[in-house]
Amino acid sequence: MFRLWAKEFKDNRMIRDTVICEESMDTRTHKIFRALDSVCYEFDLSKPIWLDSTIQEFKRHSKARFYQDNFVDSIDFDYLEIQVIEEGD
Repeated sequence: MFRLWAKEFKDNRMIRDTVICEESMDTRTHKIFRALDSVCYEFDLSKPIWLDSTIQEFKRHSKARFYQDNFVDSIDFDYLEIQVIEEGD
């Protein structure tokens, strides 16, 4: 079971969140990308761009924040945070 928690923040408050469960036997990277696609669909967002700083943060902490710089479209929140909360068989 692989679970990814996504949260939108505005003015230091969480305005909405969701947990995406992925049970495929795919690679961790594919699970993350598929879960992020599901989050974007659920929140009606364009897909964020993984900047080098975002990738490094995610590698270190299994958590990343996507700010306005990561999105092509304008966003109405401060940032989107994703965090891996469970990894396993």
